[in-house]
Amino acid sequence: MGFVILGIETSCDETGVALYHSEQGLLGHALYSQVDLHAKYGGVVPELAARDHVRKLIPLIKTLFSEHHLKTVDGVAYTAGPGLIGALLVGAAVGRSLAWGWQVPAIGVHHMEGHLLASMLEEPTPTFPFLALLVSGGHTQLVNVAAVGKYTVLGESVDDAAGEAFDKTAKLLGLGYPGGPAIARLAKQGNPDAFHFPRPMTRQPGLNFSFSGLKTFVLTTWKAQEQNEQTRADVARAFEDAVIDTLAIKCRRALQETGLKSLVIAGGVGANQRLRTRLTELGNKMKVAVYYPHPIFCTDNGAMIAYAGALRFAAKQFEPLAFEARPRWSMNDL
Repeated sequence: MGFVILGIETSCDETGVALYHSEQGLLGHALYSQVDLHAKYGGVVPELAARDHVRKLIPLIKTLFSEHHLKTVDGVAYTAGPGLIGALLVGAAVGRSLAWGWQVPAIGVHHMEGHLLASMLEEPTPTFPFLALLVSGGHTQLVNVAAVGKYTVLGESVDDAAGEAFDKTAKLLGLGYPGGPAIARLAKQGNPDAFHFPRPMTRQPGLNFSFSGLKTFVLTTWKAQEQNEQTRADVARAFEDAVIDTLAIKCRRALQETGLKSLVIAGGVGANQRLRTRLTELGNKMKVAVYYPHPIFCTDNGAMIAYAGALRFAAKQFEPLAFEARPRWSMNDL
């Protein structure tokens, strides 16, 4: 028979819901993006994000249940952290309330664990152990994944995450939000030889990242040039090259240090096509299998939370009535 889990994701500016069956796989999912709401501010406004989750979450769940002719589920999984505290509380409160009303278990899921396991939603799936590069707007991490729930963070950003640097750089260049897709589009028109930006923290040992200084380098370069469209494209290309090279260098170093033969890419920046190409080339050279989620599962979504929740449900790891949302939450604590 199996069991069905409802997944709820509200950690930032995407309202995502999904239904996952333990035997049939992903039954369906729905996603509402707040990009248009936040675009005029050049970034996510936490209070507006939380309010919009309140408006959109229940209607999305009702629609999903109607499409699949369901009235209840066997468990409810929700993102418990990390993320924006107001946004997290919306999903946690709704998820825990539905679980209480249906008298089924509730499961609090770590947002980054959801991203880390998103590649499991499709074939072929990676096998444990593997190295994961989690690269999104709020996080840039390299994680040694021994098994579900057994994670060791090998390195992470000490300041801006890669996705955050994309957003801030796009704003400096007068581009739209979100910054990743805007810079990727513009970089295609850029001359790769026009500028060379530093690859931060690659000349020193270790696996940590830093992108704040790179953003500052973009600003000083842009201000020193004739600010026309070609220069804007050239700067975008140099910035994208620097980020991709940095991520690839750190992945190569982590693979060499751990000896792992599988690399999983997860998070919103993982949808960048030039990054995918570069890491695929790296995998071919090192004889390492490289896995990517479908682009729709790179950004925040309910499917990854439903899947991670199903694994936690099977292990009987449930939440008490006094639920908790955690804006900061290290994967080492799982």
